[in-house]
Amino acid sequence: MISSLHGAVLHSTADQVIIDVGGVGFSVAVPADVAHTATVGERLLLHTSLIVREDALSLYGFADRSELEIFGLLISVTGVGPKSALGVLSHLTVDQIADAVTGEDDAPFRRVSGIGPKTAKLIVLQLAGKVHPVSAASTKITNAPVDVVDQVAAALVGLGWSEKVAAEAAAQTAAEATDAERDSVAPLLRRTLALLGPARV
Repeated sequence: MISSLHGAVLHSTADQVIIDVGGVGFSVAVPADVAHTATVGERLLLHTSLIVREDALSLYGFADRSELEIFGLLISVTGVGPKSALGVLSHLTVDQIADAVTGEDDAPFRRVSGIGPKTAKLIVLQLAGKVHPVSAASTKITNAPVDVVDQVAAALVGLGWSEKVAAEAAAQTAAEATDAERDSVAPLLRRTLALLGPARV
């Protein structure tokens, strides 16, 4: 079992990276935010899951171990394959997934390409009691009003970023912003847009 990879990025696409480990290039399917930030030549650590099929060996990699654990739970749900699970983790953070499951809300999952209404309901039902939100993790320690961070994240989603990337970028920017920038949406949004660069829709 290949449980992690650590090496230089040789190539990246919208949903995949190739990592050089000891002279061997490993092709790894990754969430969109990992692919977006992967830079050729820089070293990258991924926590991985090796999926064995009759016709293929496929690696799926995540920057955080909690994402790997959620990936394992998602593929245990009836009708959810590795690609669909990866799609969920490309659009939602671990906390957003946990919040949706805890709140019995299947709407966030229905917004993921490839996840239909029936499968979205199954995710909520079959993950109930298995995932729990980490209250501080979604906003981190930003010193910014939560509604301002949420509004910035919502604006980013409207501009084409996934809910996951939007939430993480808004929280990160709020943590680094000045007091004046934290108090209103417009300056915080401008700073977050500068951090993200062009949207990848």
